[in-house]
Amino acid sequence: MSSLPEPAHVIADDTEALKVAAALAEEFRTGAAERDARRRLPRAELDRLSASGLPAITVPAEYGGADVSAVTLAEVFRLLAAADASLAQIPQSHFVYINVLRRQGTQAQQAFFFGEVLAGKRFGNAQSEAGTRHIQDIRTRLAPAADGSYTLTGVKHYSTGALFADWIPVLARAEDDDLHVAYVPRDAPGLTVVDDWDGMGQRTTASGTVRLEAVPVPADRVVPHHLTFRGPQLHGAVAQLLHAAIDAGIASGALAEAVAFVRTKSRPWFESGFETAAEDPLLIQRFGELALQVRGAEALLSAAARAVDTARGHLDEDTAAEASIAVAAAKVAAATAAVETGSSLFEVSGTRSALDALGLHRHWRDARTHTLHDPARWKVQHIGRYVLNGTKPPRHGLL
Repeated sequence: MSSLPEPAHVIADDTEALKVAAALAEEFRTGAAERDARRRLPRAELDRLSASGLPAITVPAEYGGADVSAVTLAEVFRLLAAADASLAQIPQSHFVYINVLRRQGTQAQQAFFFGEVLAGKRFGNAQSEAGTRHIQDIRTRLAPAADGSYTLTGVKHYSTGALFADWIPVLARAEDDDLHVAYVPRDAPGLTVVDDWDGMGQRTTASGTVRLEAVPVPADRVVPHHLTFRGPQLHGAVAQLLHAAIDAGIASGALAEAVAFVRTKSRPWFESGFETAAEDPLLIQRFGELALQVRGAEALLSAAARAVDTARGHLDEDTAAEASIAVAAAKVAAATAAVETGSSLFEVSGTRSALDALGLHRHWRDARTHTLHDPARWKVQHIGRYVLNGTKPPRHGLL
């Protein structure tokens, strides 16, 4: 939960958002390996992030926010992930659930919650469940009470951000089985956040368990999420764009670490005939190949963000489909680049780079863990169907 001594700074525009993100990324890069090694949760760093105003940059202008472009938002996440992929992952759901309010919240709900965000309050998430038939088999129930309020009962897993949140948006089904989002205070009675995340990567996201035992929820804290998917929408495209930005950031961060290591620490292979590893033509070739992957992922990320911005300006079935497909392409490319670059870091750097104390393996572990979020193979399927047969992608929130 945030503990800001005073209200957060309010960022004015896209230019300021990018400047603040770049400065914070430099600050967060220092200590990222140590936080990962010790699994030291980044509470202080998250408070710095909140105080900076970055978590409020998508609040609509009519409510006092900067309402930055998708291009800017994606670049903010890429910069943060290049420095610390765990830290960048934590606010992903925060922005997703701001988007839910933009789409389905009443004016009163928007005024209240956007005010909370501008003041530096954080949203977590309680969305996924384990042991169900599939990812969309949501069994958490939102039951009506006699006074018109509700109670929430269920168990959530992979609840990134919940441990550090002021508000926890909970995905649940009502009596009619429709999906709703209930925005619940972190200290609500009956709500327990368990820090039991044990992933090999993204170690400091605290993506653990949320238990809900008859948690009381006022009616004005519930949003009808099922309505989001009736008609053209960008919910999935924006959420996936941020995941793609995190992967692209991991790739660029791993490449930068490999470059620094080879320039300063790696020894040349004796057969190369050169004095330094950086002169080895075989290493030069491999760095060129990795740079092409990273640049390609970044270019597709930018193109996807532009497609989202275009669709926001004129939302219909065609622009929404094009945005979803563009984001799917970026996500596939960024995931591949992140895993490949995180692994190839050791190939180009040599034996010393595998020392546990250096923490260079965090890039591959973060990439391998984060890219399991949803399968790239299904994104390739939807891209293929769209290109070959003009089949628009489904509206299920993961495209």
